[in-house]
Amino acid sequence: MAKKPSSAEQVAVFIQSLDHPLMDVIKALREIISATDKHIEEEIKWNAPAFFYSGEMKPSDPKGYNKYIIVFNLFKKDSIRLVFPGGAKIKDTSGLLEGDYADGRRLAIFKGMDDVRLKESDLRKIIMRWLELIDN
Repeated sequence: MAKKPSSAEQVAVFIQSLDHPLMDVIKALREIISATDKHIEEEIKWNAPAFFYSGEMKPSDPKGYNKYIIVFNLFKKDSIRLVFPGGAKIKDTSGLLEGDYADGRRLAIFKGMDDVRLKESDLRKIIMRWLELIDN
């Protein structure tokens, strides 16, 4: 019997099957997010790569999706949008997180590899701030 692929393998297959003009940006962002902390894992959720905290957490309502850090939004062809479901909780002084959605989500938008290089440090800092906010 074939072994079920891991979530990371499923994400890799998902990305390989994409037809997106910013594939290099997708791959670079995936690597940056995954490498930011050893407790960040990935899976396909909401029909896109999603990154979540896999460490110890205080019990919470699973419908709050508190463990989810970032979800890719791949619908636009001219940019990659990273959705931070709890982005409003992060005190972002860099300006990377955009939007003022009532549900608390915020977006980081990347239009090419120059954007990735320019915003990488801020992206890592925001991820680390989010991890600090997670009750463990």
